[in-house]
Amino acid sequence: MLQMSVSSVPVRTLAQLKEGEPGTLDRLDLPEDIAQRLMELGFLPGHIVVPARSAPGGEPRVYRVDGSEVALRRETAAHLILRSRDGNEPK
Repeated sequence: MLQMSVSSVPVRTLAQLKEGEPGTLDRLDLPEDIAQRLMELGFLPGHIVVPARSAPGGEPRVYRVDGSEVALRRETAAHLILRSRDGNEPK
């Protein structure tokens, strides 16, 4: 019987953070062209990202990263994977 190792720590995404709650970016799970553009804007693995304010309808949301503020839709933020709180990389 084949057993797979599954992490007990759930993967968290940027979209799940509350306003003002910092998160450390682990990876961008997006097509290469979109990931490249976000990295140019400062969304690099290891950088701390902090959700700021949201538009009146909730989207887009402004995120502070690398000294800048960038607005992202929830759909995009859901593909930015964070490191776990214990400092280990998610599986």
